[in-house]
Amino acid sequence: MPKRIYVGNLPFTATSEEIRGLFESYGEVASVDLVNDRETGRPRGFGFVEMDDAAADDAIAALNGREIGGRALKIAEARPRERR
Repeated sequence: MPKRIYVGNLPFTATSEEIRGLFESYGEVASVDLVNDRETGRPRGFGFVEMDDAAADDAIAALNGREIGGRALKIAEARPRERR
């Protein structure tokens, strides 16, 4: 079963392909979803990656704090969205 991973503090220039490549060295990536602002369409600096449980745990441990584009990534298991 795939695990959803939160990827925060991304440089605004990051692409889905870049993020996929970063995570693929730890296992097969099911999906990459970078979040854009609904009104402006600009990147919001975070996204989500889905990958297999064991591979996800390895990726979280290895990539949390890694610097990309001058920014230290914040990587953790995604939590369910809170209701408003």
